[in-house]
Amino acid sequence: MTEKKLPKFIRRNWNLKSRLGKGRKKKQVWRRAKGRHNKVREKRKGYPIKVMIGFRTEKKGRDLIQDMKPVRILNVRDLEKVGKGQTAFVGKVGNKKRIEILKAAKEKKILVANLNVKRKLKTIEKKILGEKK
Repeated sequence: MTEKKLPKFIRRNWNLKSRLGKGRKKKQVWRRAKGRHNKVREKRKGYPIKVMIGFRTEKKGRDLIQDMKPVRILNVRDLEKVGKGQTAFVGKVGNKKRIEILKAAKEKKILVANLNVKRKLKTIEKKILGEKK
């Protein structure tokens, strides 16, 4: 299977303004075309392509998660519902409950699809320790 090459979505007229110009990659990122006569917004021929639905990059590991059936987790007891061939999706819960869920998922070696467990635990605990001081 051949990979489809995606167009480079960079800001319109970045080469005409020195503050957006060469050597400043962070400033060349895509910004939505809003002008009344903007040729990119009007999708005119010969101008850079506009960002639209359908230009999505394939992320690594997405295939692994797509094959597994998602189970929504709202508390620690919901982790018992996760069986073989299923992934956990942590729902909309507060940080205190999220820490408990992630710690339990780490112990049971359950794959959490919408979060990086190690990184999230580290950032939340750092925040909590910072607030207590």
